[in-house]
Amino acid sequence: MPVSPMNRREFVKKSAVTSAAVAVAGTAGAPAAQAAEASQAAGRKPEKAPKTWSFSILGTTDLHSHVFDWDYYTDAAYKDAKGNSVGVARVATLVRQQREAKGEDRVLLVDAGDIIQGTSLAYYYARVDPITGKDGRKGPVHPMAVAMNQMRYDAAALGNHEFNYGIDVLRKFESQCDFPLLGANALDAKTLRPAFRPYTVKRIRVPGAPDIKVGILGLTNPGIALWDKDNVSGRMAFTGLVEQAKKYVPRLRALGCDVVFLTDHSGLDGSSSYGDELPYVENASNLVAEQVPGIDAILVGHTHVEVPSYTVKNAETGEDVLLSEPYCWGYRLSVFDFELELHHGQWKVTGKTAQTLNPDTVEEDPEITRLLRADHELVVKYVNTPVGTCTQDLSAAESCWKDVPIMDFIHEVQMKQVATGLSASDAALPLISVAAPFSRTADIPAGDVTIRDIAGLYIYDNTLYGKKLTGAQLKEYLEYAAKYYHQVPAGTKVDTATLTNADNFWDYMYDTAAGVDYEIDIAQPEGSRIKNLTYQGAPVADDQLFVVAVNNYRANGGSGYPHIASAPIAYSSTDEIRQLMIDYVTSKGTLDPADFASPNWKLTQAGTPVF
Repeated sequence: MPVSPMNRREFVKKSAVTSAAVAVAGTAGAPAAQAAEASQAAGRKPEKAPKTWSFSILGTTDLHSHVFDWDYYTDAAYKDAKGNSVGVARVATLVRQQREAKGEDRVLLVDAGDIIQGTSLAYYYARVDPITGKDGRKGPVHPMAVAMNQMRYDAAALGNHEFNYGIDVLRKFESQCDFPLLGANALDAKTLRPAFRPYTVKRIRVPGAPDIKVGILGLTNPGIALWDKDNVSGRMAFTGLVEQAKKYVPRLRALGCDVVFLTDHSGLDGSSSYGDELPYVENASNLVAEQVPGIDAILVGHTHVEVPSYTVKNAETGEDVLLSEPYCWGYRLSVFDFELELHHGQWKVTGKTAQTLNPDTVEEDPEITRLLRADHELVVKYVNTPVGTCTQDLSAAESCWKDVPIMDFIHEVQMKQVATGLSASDAALPLISVAAPFSRTADIPAGDVTIRDIAGLYIYDNTLYGKKLTGAQLKEYLEYAAKYYHQVPAGTKVDTATLTNADNFWDYMYDTAAGVDYEIDIAQPEGSRIKNLTYQGAPVADDQLFVVAVNNYRANGGSGYPHIASAPIAYSSTDEIRQLMIDYVTSKGTLDPADFASPNWKLTQAGTPVF
């Protein structure tokens, strides 16, 4: 699912170099090479083989099917407070500029995963007109495969979201790509052999001298085993990044690779969002750099932050490993520049730098636009399809600190759906729901409701579970959620701008509950904030049993909530919750909060309501 938290103050170092002039930097060794090439072009042998050379590796990550600078949820050009643009169409222009400046054969292009999920475009080609085909028809080519093939990617790591639509969709996407999808720690569950290519070796041609061999190793996130358990259980297994890097980095060196480059769908702060559910670290790129000798540089992904350049010293060799993370969605492009010298027939890295470039000053690539404009317009038409009407405006702007009707809409759909599939004995149990506010900007307007209005509220492709928790477990679950808030002593004014602990416990990690009443006393320390937890007016007993409607990400251990991953299953479905919400509005015709809005929780300070 979404990304994990990290210490922004430590890692997010803003790049001061974003102008077009940067696009022509990093050409150390080029004059000698150009002279040699010119000599060859004139039919003469170069007087002397070059002893130095340079090349670059460009990196993207977490593109999440952003092709154009467009927001399908607002039906307008993408816009945020920082002035970012999105989409590989703009990034493609930066890539072309780099190749023109440095030489086509001096530039490699790599991605660090999370490619085929994240926008309405991604959903359309996975579910509405799937690339795997439908009703006996051959499926289309995925727009991201079209774009990335046109950009001539050399390799991409598997991201955890690659598995959201199932292995069949992922395999079809893989078959449509002209470059390998790498995952050295994505294993076949039966043989424990790599289910995808672990690495690829690329050659940088040097006239009159040996080629520079670049080994690219791909590593993905072990959390897939939890987050997409329904899609991978029994079929695939995922080991740690450090463990597999220790196996494959020496192999790449043994193959004669002069440069070893990793593309990791894993952050670099050593944290995990799933607690102790797995023995492997979620954000392990820094640990790989520190613990595995022989790595020159790592393209980092997964955590959706910008890290232009970061260095980790390898504990065994003392050598510096260079890391860079280019944010997400095509916000940035990482540029790794390498300088090498030839010693006794072997190339050695003598210098390396990294930076991020901002594509917001360039135009979208015209060829990407030509190839994918029709696909884009088809999805725009789809998301603007009306599915019903709404009696009043429903906003999520205050959903992170108030019980608002738009969140009750999600709870209503979840509970109604779970109720349809319970056994007779489980149907007799109290049924409640938990859900997170995924987007503070979501808004369902009064009047016509479209697919994009609902998709903007429920932005993930989660499916639905019903799990059984005791009253004591439910209270611990809600206490875990309540750590989302900073402690604010009684008598102190609450400022919503600083109330939530969103840098370490993101909005998507914060679950509210419906079906029970409770208070969250933010004046109290973490672990003792849930007060007056009742069901139908009576205090919840520790041994009282509940069926809890919950999305598959949380049900399988996402965000580290207690008890829920191991809780007994009362219901499960492969239907996306978003589609269930669309079906709810379609069947009723009118979305009316009078049918579901029921304020059942509130923030307090020592018993006094905050709002």
